[in-house]
Amino acid sequence: MVLSPKVELRQGQQLVMTPQLQQAIKLLQFNNMELTEYVEGELEKNPLLEIIDPDAPQRGDSDGNEGNQPEGEPVNTTAQADGTGDTEIRDSVDLSSGESIPESNDAPLDVADGDMYEPDAPEVGPQNDYTDQGSNELSMSGSQMSSTGGSSDFSGNDFGIDQNIAEEISLADHLREQLNVDVENAVDRMIGIHLIDLVNEAGYLVGDIEQIAEMVGCPVEQVEASLEQLQKFDPPGVFARSLPECLAIQLRELDRFDPAMETFLENLELVARHETVQLAKICGVDAEDINDMIFEIKDLNPKPGLAFGSEVVQPVVPDVFVRPNPGGGWLVELNSESLPRVLVNMRYHAQIKGTAMREEDKAYITDRLNSANWLVKSLDQRANTILRVATELVRQQDSFLVNGVRYLKPLNLRDIADVIEMHESTVSRVTANKYLATPRGIYPMKYFFTAAIASTSGGEAHSAESVRDRIRELIDNELPTKILSDDKIVTLLEGQGLDIARRTVAKYREAMRIPSSVERRRQKKSQA
Repeated sequence: MVLSPKVELRQGQQLVMTPQLQQAIKLLQFNNMELTEYVEGELEKNPLLEIIDPDAPQRGDSDGNEGNQPEGEPVNTTAQADGTGDTEIRDSVDLSSGESIPESNDAPLDVADGDMYEPDAPEVGPQNDYTDQGSNELSMSGSQMSSTGGSSDFSGNDFGIDQNIAEEISLADHLREQLNVDVENAVDRMIGIHLIDLVNEAGYLVGDIEQIAEMVGCPVEQVEASLEQLQKFDPPGVFARSLPECLAIQLRELDRFDPAMETFLENLELVARHETVQLAKICGVDAEDINDMIFEIKDLNPKPGLAFGSEVVQPVVPDVFVRPNPGGGWLVELNSESLPRVLVNMRYHAQIKGTAMREEDKAYITDRLNSANWLVKSLDQRANTILRVATELVRQQDSFLVNGVRYLKPLNLRDIADVIEMHESTVSRVTANKYLATPRGIYPMKYFFTAAIASTSGGEAHSAESVRDRIRELIDNELPTKILSDDKIVTLLEGQGLDIARRTVAKYREAMRIPSSVERRRQKKSQA
């Protein structure tokens, strides 16, 4: 056998993930708030992109007339960058009128089927040279649908309320200020700096003392001594390594830490289990003293660090609204108020293109135009894909919207993907970090995908969420003298037509943070 180099021709398929396609897929995973932040970043990098001001009048046709859009009607058209025509973009679907799920535009975001996909960047030539006054100046994103939302423009006095919130001092800054005042020794101050970095937002020390000693190069005893000094800082209880230590620090501050209380804190698990009789024996006090101790620790702060500044909690902003139609059925509508409304300023493109002399300047302008057009197309495609998935979700879970959680159907990603003819991974991206506002409340899209629990009669399966609701209802209605065990709950559910195992009941009960039957019985007795 002779080894020699040779040339072979092979044919195969592979998925080409271009940067533009990666951008489109990333946009699909964003919720509206994240999308707005991303678009604002693109606005800073691309001079051809602009945010539409909702208060500005919409430009009409090429003869300079204002558009004949009726007042209050959503803008549902997108002017293409090459001026070839309009593409209708829908922002809502009326299920009561038999409307079909909106079809996807070109440049699909569903790429998990293995097809090779290359985005076709628009040609930049004479047809794009908009020098006439009456030419179609702007290429608008379909994300402007139902344009009533606020603008993200940086001009004027358009500031968010979060910019007016006074900055609160953080726990770490508060501790560093005390460290600079109360600790004079340089080594102890260095140890304190490292220990502060290991304090979490609740005020607990989460690091290892031995590692700190090795890092600083000093004995463990010195780190322990520094820690003891830091535990006297404000707020009381900070730098604790456990809940008993946190409570003990606060009790020492109040001069209420005696041997009985120390034993009490060492056996807090007995308090959680309501075993007060055994706890009184261990502490060497009577039941009245135990009750006094319980009320005393209830006045303490188990998480002292939370009293200081942290990140502002952002409210949940729904991405899709589901409203009942007066004539019956449901109206599924994108939350266009929180969608960024982007346009490509073709007049500015023509202006700077005519002044560009160097080849690298022309290449930069072409690249920015292609990038802007692709972003506009990706935003349109994202809105269309989300609407398709949300529409089918509402169609599948109609019984839940009408009758409540007990009627939530078992559903998985494939059930939706098969109907809208997309891959499961695309449906997963669409439903990630997005919320649906329904008459029954605001729910994550992932909430509507639940596992199936078989029926004992062989009929339609039940969703896991509806089974959790049944378990919660049975436990809420149990009598203090007849606490339901997991086996008893299984028997009752089987009587309702559910084929469920005891371990599944226990798993669902623990996920809902419902104590076991033994703990619930102790709680009921202590409350009697």
